[in-house]
Amino acid sequence: MAQAVSWWRYALVGVLVGALALAFYFAATGFPSNKVDAQDFVDLQQGANPHEGFRRAHAKGFCVAGDFISSGALADYSVAEVFAAGSTPLQGRISIAGNNPLAPDLKAPVRSLALSIETAAGDVWRTAMNTPPVMAVRHPQDFYQQLVALGNGTIQQFFAEHPESATFREWAAGYRASGSFATEVYHSINAFYLVAANGERQAVRWRAVPRAERIDAVPAEFADSDDALQQEFTARLREQPVVFDLVFTLAEANDDETDPTVLWPSARTEIVAGQIVLRSASAQLEGDCNAINFDPLVLPDGMAATADKILRARSAAYAESYRRRAREQ
Repeated sequence: MAQAVSWWRYALVGVLVGALALAFYFAATGFPSNKVDAQDFVDLQQGANPHEGFRRAHAKGFCVAGDFISSGALADYSVAEVFAAGSTPLQGRISIAGNNPLAPDLKAPVRSLALSIETAAGDVWRTAMNTPPVMAVRHPQDFYQQLVALGNGTIQQFFAEHPESATFREWAAGYRASGSFATEVYHSINAFYLVAANGERQAVRWRAVPRAERIDAVPAEFADSDDALQQEFTARLREQPVVFDLVFTLAEANDDETDPTVLWPSARTEIVAGQIVLRSASAQLEGDCNAINFDPLVLPDGMAATADKILRARSAAYAESYRRRAREQ
């Protein structure tokens, strides 16, 4: 049972990119019976012995760089320059859940791919994607209660009282981590709007789908290393770029774009916006990604945020995490 609780702690915290993602919400509203500010929440995430100079959530990772090669297929839905046919350079980061920058790669089931894509005109799009396709809860206050339940051993009772967690629990029960960062599927989880030239908005989610064939276990030559997945990924890059299709799912009128706990039906229209082509990797403290705050609300003209409460709570919390580690470096 203890092992299961540990798994849930990694997965659930990873899905919401840690308790940091909620600090701004509680700074503004407080918890119903107890005021909690941003500092309190960051302290909770980093623990008693913070790893100075590192992100408080998804502390272990490495930088990647390459290009987003747009197919132009979203041009009718968005005026964003990044979706016009052509290539735009990107900086990114691949990471695992948790606040320990020395954690073994293979111990954390939640993996993340974050990207910062900047056009020649200076428009920037940042996205932080994770392996789970949904979140367990839809409201920040529920996430706080969830953390309490994880700590006091009442998580099963919590889930019983929160039926909206069913889709996440189903995913968690069936998820099997791949043997490579390059063969995972990474999801936006939250929904956003594409904004067309006439102002029309289309709610979307997206996922990065690997072109490489899935491997179920890391190759034996890397398996005993705490950096097994990073080493395997770097070895791949020596042979050829790592490529993902960026697939957008279009919501229909009866899909709720503000609820990150619900999957949209598989029959929804999907469009391949282009390819993420990763060509190089470097240690995170030495690479360009270390200076980037992968705030998912950094959006170009032609994209907009939905009213998803958790999504809208993330920006200021990410900034607080960034400020702390910047002071420490």
